[in-house]
Amino acid sequence: MKQLLRHLFSPILNIFEKGDETYVYKSFNRKILIFMGAIFAGLTFLILKFIPEGVGLSALIPVIVFGLVALVTLVVGFLGDDRAVSKIWGNK
Repeated sequence: MKQLLRHLFSPILNIFEKGDETYVYKSFNRKILIFMGAIFAGLTFLILKFIPEGVGLSALIPVIVFGLVALVTLVVGFLGDDRAVSKIWGNK
């Protein structure tokens, strides 16, 4: 199942997993990344729930931004290798 999901999200993962430079990986960084992804996903759902009707499409900008951040952080946190997690944190 994990390999299928990795293949499905390979465009996102390839950005963070490519390269051969050295990196510093700490397992706590992955936990924080998953936690941050959960927070952004929660924000996305809260914004969707409390957007008043008739507001226009500009109200969806935070939903799109927070949703994309949540998607990337959760995908890298759960499916990415150690290099991807380190690269998101900027550890070199």
